[in-house]
Amino acid sequence: MTPEQMRDASLHELFSLEAEAQTQVLSAGLLALERNPTQADQLEACMRAAHSLKGAARIVGIDAGVSVAHVMEDCLVGAQEGRVYLLPEHIDALLQGTDLLMRIATPGAGAPGPADIEGYLALMARTLEPGSAPAPVTAPLVDTPGEMMDLAKIAAELLSSTSPAPSMNAPPAPPELPAVSPEVPRTKRTTEGGERVLRVTAERLNSLLDLSSKSLVETQRLKPYLATMQRLKRMQSQSMRALDGLKDHLQASEHSPEVREALAVAQALLAETQQTLLQQTAELDEFGWQASQRAQLLYDTALACRMRPFADVLGGQVRMVRDLGRELGKQVRLEIEGEKTQVDRDVLEKLEAPLTHLLRNAVDHGIETPEQRLLAGKPAEGQILLRASHQAGLLVLELIDDGAGVDLERLRRNIVERHLSPAQTAAQLSEEELLTFLFLPGFSMRDKVTEVSGRGVGLDAVQHMVRQLRGAIELTQVAGQGSRFHLEVPLTLSVVRSLVVEVGEEAYAFPLAHIEHTLDLPADAIVQLEGRQHFVYEGRHVGLVAATQLLQRPAGQGAQDVLKVVVIRERETIYGVAVERFIGERTLVVLPLDERLGKVQDISAGALLDDGSVVLIIDVEDMVRSVEKLLTTGRLERIDRRSRHATEQPRKRVLVVDDSLTVRELQRKLLSHRGYEVAVAVDGMDGWNALRSEDFDLLITDIDMPRMDGIELVTLLRRDTRLQSLPVMVVSYKDREEDRRRGLDAGADYYLAKASFHDDALLDAVVELIGGAQG
Repeated sequence: MTPEQMRDASLHELFSLEAEAQTQVLSAGLLALERNPTQADQLEACMRAAHSLKGAARIVGIDAGVSVAHVMEDCLVGAQEGRVYLLPEHIDALLQGTDLLMRIATPGAGAPGPADIEGYLALMARTLEPGSAPAPVTAPLVDTPGEMMDLAKIAAELLSSTSPAPSMNAPPAPPELPAVSPEVPRTKRTTEGGERVLRVTAERLNSLLDLSSKSLVETQRLKPYLATMQRLKRMQSQSMRALDGLKDHLQASEHSPEVREALAVAQALLAETQQTLLQQTAELDEFGWQASQRAQLLYDTALACRMRPFADVLGGQVRMVRDLGRELGKQVRLEIEGEKTQVDRDVLEKLEAPLTHLLRNAVDHGIETPEQRLLAGKPAEGQILLRASHQAGLLVLELIDDGAGVDLERLRRNIVERHLSPAQTAAQLSEEELLTFLFLPGFSMRDKVTEVSGRGVGLDAVQHMVRQLRGAIELTQVAGQGSRFHLEVPLTLSVVRSLVVEVGEEAYAFPLAHIEHTLDLPADAIVQLEGRQHFVYEGRHVGLVAATQLLQRPAGQGAQDVLKVVVIRERETIYGVAVERFIGERTLVVLPLDERLGKVQDISAGALLDDGSVVLIIDVEDMVRSVEKLLTTGRLERIDRRSRHATEQPRKRVLVVDDSLTVRELQRKLLSHRGYEVAVAVDGMDGWNALRSEDFDLLITDIDMPRMDGIELVTLLRRDTRLQSLPVMVVSYKDREEDRRRGLDAGADYYLAKASFHDDALLDAVVELIGGAQG
């Protein structure tokens, strides 16, 4: 590459950076001017941005950029001087020009051709002065000397680190710049505050954060050495006292001078050792403290490089909401709170898609047309509020609109029409149960496909993306008044502060953000309330469960008089989890689980402890669901009986779904006596909820049940990617061939008629489908 080519490449890169910054100024300013076209500060900011882009485009020789920026500047100057009053049509045209400038400046973004530029110039001419279109500007435009001085100053400043000094007797020569790798752009520029900025690749920044976070953990390894040194110091002091006592004893008795001399030598050596030990312990303590402080500072600095304001993810969201509203004939205003909330850039990047979907969903489904809003007694303009904040180490996002909310009756009809539930069942669903259907794969409230929605890529995709961030999403609504989405995700995905505990002789970590309290609970403080184990915490009864049961670990030998309990909280839900031992608080570098493992129940990730051993990080939200299921289904094992099952192997799990108490109990007893672990559900809806929250080896279901029948349940199961391979047995009083065929066509693997039902028939069928209780 020649020096001239290197210079041109570097200048184009600088122009791209300049365009990125200035088009953001233009977009924000133009949207503000649409609400108040006479804001002098916004007019000035937009005019200066267009002016700067025109000058920058001229420096790098991009005539198309000069032409577009020039006509935009003319429009904005006219607005400043009162010759033009900015209408929505002007804002549309100026925003289109902003997009065009970004396409011109960004390689590979679909660079516009001459026809695009001429078309835009003609559009601006019609917008400003109908009937007279200015000719495309292809030659450099002459500006004021002051403007040219500003542009020259900007260029010189951008290139100052590599520009040679010009000769006094010759015109300035083009600067020869070092080659810049297109794969790894590293460009220095100056911010408004005067700080110099160096662009680095995200990969290098990730590597820096990874190294700094590991160094933070590595400093923790000094603590065991320091503790050992302190223990040696205590032992040495005890030895000195013992030797002093021996000396007193020898002096009171008859001993040779050689013995007393040997004792004196031992004392002297021990005193010297004590002095050295004291000095080394103090130095190690000081070194450990300083290393820990510097590692923390290094990590905080590296993390700060990755942390970006939440506003960065909003880039084009305000513009998108505005444009989509105009396209749909709606007036919509997006308000944002907490733009400066700091978040890891990885989290921000992964949030952009779900937030965009939720915003489009709010405009399309939530906000009504101006006419509908006025009839409902609302302002013609709809409002969407996006709020970001920090809470307990999490990024909390709330997206609230004042639209129509979810039409629950229409949702019921939609569910019935899509054969997800019969009308009788749908009529009995609660609001919370109805809203869960919106998160099903492929579900849409649109009857026809449009450019905006109706393609079956709905809230299930949003929920999936949020869960990939180890976050959670919740929907609430008030019909006629609006909807509210509540999202919680970690601020950073790299490091988590945790309490490490021991469960079944293995280490597990509870993120501190989800721990309400830890306590030593006497065994006699456990009370039985309605068949469940509870203890009293801050005046309320809190459900208690053993971590060994949740994590399927062997229980410790013997009952404990005092239990170590971690009180976990997920929003307003609180439970106690009994563990074997508290190991202590640790800062853990998160190591994602291998994707081939899929979602591991109750586990979110892994990490390494100080000694290099592996610890699994608990997914508290998932664990809360597991605890709730254990408490509500009556399968909770009592803590004081755990030792009896210490050597018991994991048993295969069967879910029995039947609305008949007699049938449920008969099947449960038969299977339990054969060694299977059995859970029961009273109807198809209850069974579907159990299947989504727990893992089973076999489903046994009746057909005729209230709320959701067995055919619906099996149909839903076969549509679910996680559950579609689960073996299914239908047990029904209907034994006609058409009934049998209906069950098998729905996806059942086995059909057993209750008329010919007997113990061996059921058990033989279960063994045929999944084998014995323990394989």
